[in-house]
Amino acid sequence: MILVRHGQSEFNAAFSVTRVDPGIHDPRLTDEGRRQAALAAEALAAMPVRRLVASPYTRAIETAEIIRGVLGLPLTVDPIVGERAAYACDVGSMTSQLKARWPHLGLDHLDERWWPEMEEPEHRLLDRCARFRAAMAAREDWRHVAVVTHWGFIRGLTGKRVGNGAVVPFDPNAPAPTVFE
Repeated sequence: MILVRHGQSEFNAAFSVTRVDPGIHDPRLTDEGRRQAALAAEALAAMPVRRLVASPYTRAIETAEIIRGVLGLPLTVDPIVGERAAYACDVGSMTSQLKARWPHLGLDHLDERWWPEMEEPEHRLLDRCARFRAAMAAREDWRHVAVVTHWGFIRGLTGKRVGNGAVVPFDPNAPAPTVFE
């Protein structure tokens, strides 16, 4: 499986300069973020990816839509791969708003308010990561899935900190990390 961190968002651009939460809820991608998503699509084109899974946050769906546009892959949205709710950017958009913006995506399985409470404790994030790891390990097609997700979720799965647009191979059968960067 391949984990893809979403492209740079408006939140990421502001926070990287000030290190202060700019208060942007469910931010969109910047131009740089769209470029990073296109580069991720290029990298995925050389891999045996057959389907995409994305977090319901706007920045992840926008990244996945760019990848899907290049590769023509089916896309499903799953809140289990969402970010650890710790900043304003981790307040999502209501499902009704997402449906209006992306009517072609199957979003009926989402609760209207699907994101975790602020601040999601790290042990809850790691529980989500463990559930996701087990569910993917049980699937025969896990080697052919790319997951567009977030910094905290990737760190919870791999122990690594990665930048926007990063493409990270991941084996759900590998042991969970015990050390985190």
